[in-house]
Amino acid sequence: MFDALIIGGGASSMSCALVLGSAYKKPFASEKKIGIIAHQKASSLQNGIYNNAYGITPGKLGSELLTESKTHLATLYPHVLQIKNEKVLSINKLENYFEVVTNKNTYTTKIAIIGIGSGNPLTIEGLEPFVMPHQKALPQKNRIQLQNNDHLVTGGLYVIGTLAGHRSQLSIATGSGASVAGDILTLWNDGNHAQVHDAVDKD
Repeated sequence: MFDALIIGGGASSMSCALVLGSAYKKPFASEKKIGIIAHQKASSLQNGIYNNAYGITPGKLGSELLTESKTHLATLYPHVLQIKNEKVLSINKLENYFEVVTNKNTYTTKIAIIGIGSGNPLTIEGLEPFVMPHQKALPQKNRIQLQNNDHLVTGGLYVIGTLAGHRSQLSIATGSGASVAGDILTLWNDGNHAQVHDAVDKD
């Protein structure tokens, strides 16, 4: 049973995983089991080159970011389980947890975070009741999003990135994932607002 399981391996999902993983020293997060099903083949980053994203060297390829983010997560926060080479087929709510079925395994999690992009049709069964036309994409692109209130779809189910209704912009996607990570950390901290910062040591 995961405490939080992220579905997707793109910008918003990896950003969410990094922030959740970085909270391992916090008492309220130290024992939490976190995972990410890092399926990246359909990520829009695959064909991107980035010149206008804060903190990223101009000319950085999206394909490089996808690889580097997995290494970053594994190196600094190895307790976050990266599940590779699996594609999610369905997600179902069962009492107070979710069942996530892939092409290879079945997982259970208390919190599920969906960050798979806004392509149509949606390829994960069980999310159909929440699908609506994307509100910040050109109609001719036929994009979709999940109905949500500040990323929360329904109890324990979050959506991030373009599937949450955000514009297709790298900085927005990463911020969306980080924002949800902060909301989850706050939930784990009994509702007390939580964030995670690193600082340079001062003499």
